[in-house]
Amino acid sequence: MKIRSGLMPSKINSDSSKRYFTFAERRKAPRYCLVAIAELTDAGDAKMLSAKVTEVSRTGCYVDSPKTFPVGTSLKVIISRDQRTFVAKADVIHVQEQMGMGIVFVDPPQDQLKILDSWLAGLPSSSSVGSIPPSSRR
Repeated sequence: MKIRSGLMPSKINSDSSKRYFTFAERRKAPRYCLVAIAELTDAGDAKMLSAKVTEVSRTGCYVDSPKTFPVGTSLKVIISRDQRTFVAKADVIHVQEQMGMGIVFVDPPQDQLKILDSWLAGLPSSSSVGSIPPSSRR
């Protein structure tokens, strides 16, 4: 199935009408706005790409780059920020031509998740940026 406009049909349709979920609704972990440098290396042919990470979660990230790898490409990802480095295997799961790609981390080691968690601590999730706090709603 080809994904268009960031929407995907749900598996739940009790009345045969289709409900569509955005990528944000399908994510397993909240995304955080984070700027970092990434080096992505294709595990198959060793092509390397340097790019900017703009959003990250415990399960993956979005990389801004006019050059992309095809969906399904297995990568080695090295993300550098605050003089620390996160290293993991990853797969490309979404591509926006000439803009960037979404990648999912594949079984990152616990020591690497600790580095990622240290970056995420205290950052607002990208889904809460610009939202009104519950105490301010009427």
